[in-house]
Amino acid sequence: MLATKALPRWKVSTNFRIVFRQSSTSLPKRPSIAPKPCIDIRHIRDNPDLYSQTCLDRNYLALKDNPQRIIQLFKNWKQVQDSALKARQRNKDILNKLKKNASQTGTTLQERDELLLEAKSLKGTLDNISSKETELDHEIQHLAADLPNLTTKGTPIGKEPRLLGYINHRPSVSPLADHVSIGNDLDLIDFAGASTVSGWGWYFLKNEGALLEQALVQYAISVATRHGFSVLTPPSMVYSHIASACGFQPRDQGGEQQSYTVTQKDGEFGKPEMTLAGTAEIPFAGIKANTTMNESDLPMKVIGPSRCYRAEAGARGLETKGLYRVHEFTKVEMFAWTTKWDSDAAFDSMLIVQKEILQSLGLYCRILEMPSTDLGASAVRKIDMEAFFPSRRAKDDGFGEVTSASICTDYQTRRLNTRLKLTSPGQPKTEFPFTVNGTALAVPRILAAILENRWNEEGEYVEVPEVLQHWMHGIKTIKKKT
Repeated sequence: MLATKALPRWKVSTNFRIVFRQSSTSLPKRPSIAPKPCIDIRHIRDNPDLYSQTCLDRNYLALKDNPQRIIQLFKNWKQVQDSALKARQRNKDILNKLKKNASQTGTTLQERDELLLEAKSLKGTLDNISSKETELDHEIQHLAADLPNLTTKGTPIGKEPRLLGYINHRPSVSPLADHVSIGNDLDLIDFAGASTVSGWGWYFLKNEGALLEQALVQYAISVATRHGFSVLTPPSMVYSHIASACGFQPRDQGGEQQSYTVTQKDGEFGKPEMTLAGTAEIPFAGIKANTTMNESDLPMKVIGPSRCYRAEAGARGLETKGLYRVHEFTKVEMFAWTTKWDSDAAFDSMLIVQKEILQSLGLYCRILEMPSTDLGASAVRKIDMEAFFPSRRAKDDGFGEVTSASICTDYQTRRLNTRLKLTSPGQPKTEFPFTVNGTALAVPRILAAILENRWNEEGEYVEVPEVLQHWMHGIKTIKKKT
């Protein structure tokens, strides 16, 4: 485990405090209200090499021994079970003997006392065995829950993605200005004021910049609803155990998935720890925790805007400049529950929405099948779309991620106890539905890409994409304020 320097805490009220910290690689203690996971432990025991190799392929090196540890713990659990069986049988024999002796004459008081003493001793032994069983089972579940999902055969192994195609054409002439200077010149973004209020990594959107944010949100929702998605607006705060169940835990080498955690004041009310959600995927998945869905209701596809919070570390530079990597932002997220047969179709429908949005905004993008090291814990497959940022030509040929879509199979629903009632002949009565998620639009990066790609250097204005003008009060160009 990595040694980390203690970080300060900020009081935000008499009841709550916010703690900026990197999440632990282990799951938080499961509160009584948390969904009880139903992970397929047997599949892990039967395929330990498969799961270990998956950990290596995904760079979860600290978890590669989990499958073997689960096998050994299961052996220990079986031994404890055998001991419990023998103890219970002996206890039953004693009770039967006491009953038999009670109906017969000639049983000495000493014999009766010895039997009672042994029965009392066995009760203590059984209590200890029960505690050991619970402890072993908890550890097995804990190790299994930490493991990432398996990976599809089509996913590139390693660090290099596979190019699938492009959207639009590369600009023949690209402006030299970056979105930070454009935003400052046109009075659209205020980083300095935000740094005074909140620190580095926050920002104010102003004037047409704020209108662009709302226009992008409304446009993304309008596209998705035409493709059969229903609108759902989620909360921004979730229980930490819900986030963990969705697979949001840091990489073993102390990677980028850091979170803002909100807890009740020490000892107050005993409320579970909460987290500011890094994506609406978490509350969307959690809304069906501890429920049973009907096959006739699937696929169930939702879309909604939310504020997202990422306490990502990293030195300042091209990778984090301006709006490219921030701590809080607006994102429009798609999410679907499907049967195991329909997950690919739901995945494809999200890709169609993403392509339509990016194409209509006039952004030059590339489509990538992401490699194993880039998959989140819950995903078996992930496709990213990266837009061209003229200011980032020194890195990755100017491309940067603006959307992603993932298939998560039953990884999340098993951990959230979301079940599916099947009605198809020849199928089991219940199983776990699959989940699929995808970014319809993340505002800061799309806004930055629009400012950079649609900047007219000679006229010093930004051309508003035609599809957004309806929500921009008819504004077609953004010019300097006079």
